[in-house]
Amino acid sequence: MKAFDLHRMALDKVPLDFLGEVALRSLYTFVLVFLFLKITGRRGVRQMSLFEVLIILTLGSAAGDVAFYDDVPMLPVLVVFITLALLYRFVMWLMSHSEKLEDLLEGKPVVIVENGELAWEKVHAENMTEFEFFMELRLSGVEQLGQIRLAIMETNGQISVYYFQDDEVKPGLCILPEGCSERFTEVPEAGDYVCVRCSKIVAMQKGEKQSCPRCANPEWSKASRAVRVT
Repeated sequence: MKAFDLHRMALDKVPLDFLGEVALRSLYTFVLVFLFLKITGRRGVRQMSLFEVLIILTLGSAAGDVAFYDDVPMLPVLVVFITLALLYRFVMWLMSHSEKLEDLLEGKPVVIVENGELAWEKVHAENMTEFEFFMELRLSGVEQLGQIRLAIMETNGQISVYYFQDDEVKPGLCILPEGCSERFTEVPEAGDYVCVRCSKIVAMQKGEKQSCPRCANPEWSKASRAVRVT
């Protein structure tokens, strides 16, 4: 075999006119996936549950094979589509009658911020990192966690946010990118400092060094008291 053989890399052993068949097969599988999305009534991946994403990935695998391999017939992928569509309808019916099954397949909403503080134990138990949440919260106009009464990660990956009134905003962790707020291992002056990892607030004296009593992180930033600008 010759290395960097452009003809082999581009077509291998298939004839040039097979590319037209690939286009037809791709259109066929695109229509099947589109029809499935219409059946589920969803507008996008962010609105899908874990179970629905799994169904789409399974269908996509079958669709990919039939689109590119000349020895894979097109009718079996239609059977796959029909089977998955029926499975989806059946599982949806089962979940409407069983809360335990719904929790198993769809998951449960997770509280990520409660009373202005990251719900660290719940987030940690779910093996999730806080950074992706902070990005989502920034997109909702949140500057610091003390502005939030409650934030919930829904089963479809979206975050529902409930805010404090301006006069009820608490001091909290600034969630702007790292360069927008100073971090300290030794605090420069007395005041309230917040753990940059779990958002635990501790009153500290000038020159004090300590690890967070909640998550053992040694880095702190000044607690922000910014209110929302709407």
